[in-house]
Amino acid sequence: MTRSRIAAFLLAAAVATAAVAAPAPNPYQAAVDGAWERYRTLDEGKNADYIPALAKVDSKLFGVALVTIDGKSFNKGDVEARFSIQSISKVFTLASVLETYGAQAVLEKLGVDATGQVFNSIVAIEQMKGKEMNPFVNPGAIAATSLVEGATAEEKWARIVAIHEAFAGRKLDIDEEVYRSEAATNDRNQAIAKLMRAYGRLYFDPAASTDVYTRQCSISVNASDLAVMAATLANGGRNPVTGKQVIASANVSRILAVMATAGLYDDSGIWLYEVGLPAKSGVGGGIIAVAPGRFGIAVFSPPLDAAGNSVRAQKAIRDISAALRANPYDVKVGKP
Repeated sequence: MTRSRIAAFLLAAAVATAAVAAPAPNPYQAAVDGAWERYRTLDEGKNADYIPALAKVDSKLFGVALVTIDGKSFNKGDVEARFSIQSISKVFTLASVLETYGAQAVLEKLGVDATGQVFNSIVAIEQMKGKEMNPFVNPGAIAATSLVEGATAEEKWARIVAIHEAFAGRKLDIDEEVYRSEAATNDRNQAIAKLMRAYGRLYFDPAASTDVYTRQCSISVNASDLAVMAATLANGGRNPVTGKQVIASANVSRILAVMATAGLYDDSGIWLYEVGLPAKSGVGGGIIAVAPGRFGIAVFSPPLDAAGNSVRAQKAIRDISAALRANPYDVKVGKP
C-alpha cells in the first residue's frame, strides 16, 4: 500500500471514529439555544414605563435559562443580567402564605379565581366586594403580602425575603432604584389596599402592606435564579440545587393551578391554550414556566406586549416547551 493510500485510510478511520464517539447534542441545550437564536433579534414590544426605572432597562437584554429537577442548568444569552422580579414574586409570597395558613385559608381569605379584569383593577374589587380575587392580581397580591406571618412590617418582610432566597438557593438583594421609583408612583396600589381594607379583605395596615409589597416586587434576580426557583416547583418544592425542601409538596399543586389560570395577566387563557405550562410573568421582563416533574424555565427580555408580558420570553418558552414535548395537556396515545 502506498503512503498516500495509507494516509487516506488512516484519515478515514479517524473521521469514522470521531463520528462514532461524538456525543449527541443535549436536547435541553439544543432547545434553549434554538429559541435564543430565533428571537435574539426580534424587535417587538416596549419596556414598562409606568415605573420610570423600568423604562431605562436595556431592551436588548435577552437570557434563557432552564434547570432540570436533578439540578442541571442549560443557559444562553444574558442569564446573569439583574432585573427586578416584579409580579413573579407573587408566586413565592403565595407559597409562604400556604405554608403558614394552609390551602383552605387561601381559598377563603384571598380567593383563586381569575377576576376577568386587568391585574390592577379597582372595578373587580367593587364587583366582588374584595372577595374572589387571586394572589396574582394586585388586590389579592397585596392581601397575600398582608397575610404573611409577622407582627410587624419588618417581620413580614424578613419572611418574604427568606422564602425567595430558599427558592433561589442564594442571598438576594433589593434593586433600590426600582424600589424608590415604584414607591414614588404606587398611588393606585395604595388605593387598592385601602379599598380592600374597607371590605375586610386586608389583614395588616394598608400603607405598610403596600410598602412591603413594593419592596417584594423590587427583589433583584436574574434568569438563572428564576430558573432554579421554577425548577424547585417542578421538583415538588425541593430545591434541586441545594436539596432543601422549601415548601410542602402538597402546596405545589395549588401554586401551579393559580399560575395556570392567572399567571399571564389578561392573556392567561391564551397562554394555557397555546403552551400548557403553568407560568408567571412580571413587568420587569421575566417569565417563569414549570414543567411538573421535569424542569423549570426562566426567560428575561424587557419589552412587553399590551398585556404586560415579555414578547421574546413568551415565544422562547413556547418553542422550548414544544421542542421538549413538555405540555402536560398534549397527550400522545401510542399504538394498542
